[in-house]
Amino acid sequence: MTTTTANQREWLRSFHPAPGARVRLVCFPHAGGSASYYFPMSASLAPDVDVVAVQYPGRQDRRNEPCIDDIGQLADRIDEVLTADGLGSGAPYAFFGHSMGAVLAFEVALRRERRGEPGPVRLFASGRRAPGRFRDERVHRGDDAAVIAEMRLLGGTDSRWLQDRELMAMVLPVLRADYRAVERYRAGAGARIAAPVTVLTGDTDPRTSAEEADAWREHTSGGCAVSTFSGGHFFLEQHQSAVLDMVRRGLAGVR
Repeated sequence: MTTTTANQREWLRSFHPAPGARVRLVCFPHAGGSASYYFPMSASLAPDVDVVAVQYPGRQDRRNEPCIDDIGQLADRIDEVLTADGLGSGAPYAFFGHSMGAVLAFEVALRRERRGEPGPVRLFASGRRAPGRFRDERVHRGDDAAVIAEMRLLGGTDSRWLQDRELMAMVLPVLRADYRAVERYRAGAGARIAAPVTVLTGDTDPRTSAEEADAWREHTSGGCAVSTFSGGHFFLEQHQSAVLDMVRRGLAGVR
């Protein structure tokens, strides 16, 4: 692995470093989310799995940086940082992405495979319909009340926070930028990766139907398995142990 630069430290967060791990898991947050969302996963999987979470610009300690409101541009930047960090030159690696993060994980994997570099041994796509399934959603065009209503619908945010005007003033611009990115995203024609895909979805997720989750099969030549959990968009918070077990099983045997 190459020497870590300041730029890499900005983008990549390692909460429980595991340099001797047999596999690395790069985690991509959801819209409005941050790297710290994956702290519990990192704690649970270390030291067998080296969990690294991506920190997008515009949030937490990067709040003074402009958000990147285009999936393609954001995937390009993440790909550059991961390449500079030596991803693929050492231990095998996998990707885990939730919601918008699943799209980003797919796009970064696609870029790496198309260059002929080692791709992820597995992509875990959580809480997101397949890249080729489009809905005409326009949350990013709505007023603040509309964005907050979307947050209430999806859950995952303490209702008390939604009533905190000062906090919302900081969060809403980030959410709007992320929604602008993912709502304008269109997968390239025939976009497909070689890595197997494990899809995780909630049975009452208002933003991903069973058919849309199953359609991930169209985007991989490596096989696809879909697991459905009870719950909505943030089902993984209700089923942390089961999700972690699924990740462990998906990475079992990887050396």
